Amino acid sequence: MPLLFLILQVLILLGVKGNLGLIATVGSLALLAVIYVRVNRKGPSGRYILPEGEEFSWLKEGLEKLSKRAGLKPPELLILDDYIPNAFSYGHTVVLSMGLFEVLEREEILAVMAHEIGHIKNRDTMMFPLVVYGRYFSIGAVILTFLLSDNFAIGMLSLVFYILYEERRVNFMKNREFKADETALHLLDIPLSMKRALEELKYYEDLRSETKVTGFPGIEPSIERPQKNTQLIETHPSYDERILRIVIEMENLRMQRRMLR
Repeated sequence: MPLLFLILQVLILLGVKGNLGLIATVGSLALLAVIYVRVNRKGPSGRYILPEGEEFSWLKEGLEKLSKRAGLKPPELLILDDYIPNAFSYGHTVVLSMGLFEVLEREEILAVMAHEIGHIKNRDTMMFPLVVYGRYFSIGAVILTFLLSDNFAIGMLSLVFYILYEERRVNFMKNREFKADETALHLLDIPLSMKRALEELKYYEDLRSETKVTGFPGIEPSIERPQKNTQLIETHPSYDERILRIVIEMENLRMQRRMLR
């Protein structure tokens, strides 16, 4: 995590204008902490449906099996009433959109769910919001430093720390997506279903770019992602990158299993 540059931003802001810098720092961190707790407990707004009835029995069974393999208590499962294919996780909750059931087969939906369980197992549902809110704090710290400090060099130093934080943040979030995919492959009965799911979801990439769920780990590269891939700083790996990594990891799994025979 890009924690070092966040700490440096705090120290710079604390040193600006004495008590005024202290008030600005404590106030900003307290506000972000309140937002973090609230959002990570309740998740983003939307109309959610509990997966009840016989039609969802296979999904619940899959959730229990995957969670047991991951060594986790089964997370809460919610269905988002949205026909754009999407999935994300927060706290100890996995959310699948109705759209996934329209475009994916059952094994592919389980693969998407395994990816989200991978995020929970790897504690990304706690770390992702922290990294995103750390970014908001860093932006605010740069602005406040320029406004409150009489030393232009201090303001520029704060800006440099923000740029370095952004670079570390991007790499961190991309690597966590790769790690969630890798974890999912070890949980699934049919690892190839993860590759097939991503290949199918790739065709709906532009639709999901309009349904941003900032700060939550998800199957799609939609966090802070505009349409047509015009963003200068991309926080998620592309589908092609992830598919290539999955193919490599699947080959590694095959080799490991051959060696164990």
